[in-house]
Amino acid sequence: MSFPGDEVDAAPGSRVPEALVEPVGRDLVCMRGTAGSPSRCVALRGIIGQSVSCAIYEFRPVVCRDFAPLAAVGRGDEACSDARRRHGMPQLDFVAA
Repeated sequence: MSFPGDEVDAAPGSRVPEALVEPVGRDLVCMRGTAGSPSRCVALRGIIGQSVSCAIYEFRPVVCRDFAPLAAVGRGDEACSDARRRHGMPQLDFVAA
């Protein structure tokens, strides 16, 4: 998913690192690895379905902050369900927006 380029910064430790994004429009970027198929964010560490984490969690873009905010407590949303389906994972209880 794309997000505004103003969330990116070349200076480390404040925003999404510039080296981890690629342009998708005039003012939009996406995390490297997410525009292709299969999609895998360059900042994702671990094995999907077993244990994963975000290498830039503290500085992740808003689109990531908004993704499945209740997944940690077993509650999914439409985007979470789509991602779990793509990876052959069981669905979580769905929370309609």
